[in-house]
Amino acid sequence: MGEFDLIARYFKRPVRRAVLGVGDDCALLQPAAGCLLAISSDMLVQGRHFLADTDPYRLGHKALAVNLSDLAACGAQPLGFTLALALPDVDAAWLEPFSRGLLALADEHDCELVGGDTTRGPLNICITVFGEVPAVGGATQALLRSGARSGDDLYVSGSLGDARLALETLRGQWKLAPALLKRARQRLEQPTPRLALGRSLRGLASAAIDVSDGLLGDLAHVLRASGVGARIEATALRDLLACRGTELDAAVPAQHQRDCVLAGGDDYELAFTAPAERRADVLAAARDSGTPVTRIGQIDDGPGLRVLDAAGAAISGAWAAFDHFS
Repeated sequence: MGEFDLIARYFKRPVRRAVLGVGDDCALLQPAAGCLLAISSDMLVQGRHFLADTDPYRLGHKALAVNLSDLAACGAQPLGFTLALALPDVDAAWLEPFSRGLLALADEHDCELVGGDTTRGPLNICITVFGEVPAVGGATQALLRSGARSGDDLYVSGSLGDARLALETLRGQWKLAPALLKRARQRLEQPTPRLALGRSLRGLASAAIDVSDGLLGDLAHVLRASGVGARIEATALRDLLACRGTELDAAVPAQHQRDCVLAGGDDYELAFTAPAERRADVLAAARDSGTPVTRIGQIDDGPGLRVLDAAGAAISGAWAAFDHFS
């Protein structure tokens, strides 16, 4: 099968919202009147971002999900995406489920595949996603990293740390019970982009970011952009692991569980801030979007990011965000 036969068989579909899609030198997208384009790219490389035995259906899902998570953090509505795919060879048994997983998530969020490229090489998946976000009176409603203010509450969506639990178990670091590993591995390989929550937070959240490289590291970007500090209440972290329970406690020490929550990475949840007087509105946005949120701390004027125990004392730890070149 040649390159263009591969594209036609697995990835070419009639467009519904785009002006022009796969088949020309460029795709054409038309954002709605009064909207700005939101654009993000992410690359997944075998051996770096995913294991060689990752289920191809889940990998197709994740390749798009990590990009949609960036749109969610911006409060954007997806429009379309491009796919650049390097393959060691044409393997129908891999391509068929990969494309199904990719396009199933695309259909779920009405995000069309509008172009891209294919080539021979080590397995490498690069997606660029396009969305739209309203601009009212010349001011964008996009959620940014730079709007957090002292006194704002600090929240995260969903659960954190489960993906890291799965990764370290697959590496042989820990031994999770099969049922726990299955749940954790689903979080690692098939994350849920929080698009509905992101849109619900427009005009409500003061700042937002998606948690991809670890909670503390990603929050540090918000603090730097906003010129503020923050404190996290360690007691609020205990319920963020979806795989918590006695079986987990027997397999993974409590300190390592906390490390997974604070710096695990691959969570693709939203961390965001909002004024304290709008807590009821945040809970309403969470309810309306069908997304659980947890208040984990507060923004303040003190420098840096501090994790505090129940007595208010700082907890020390060597937590660092994931960095491809460190």
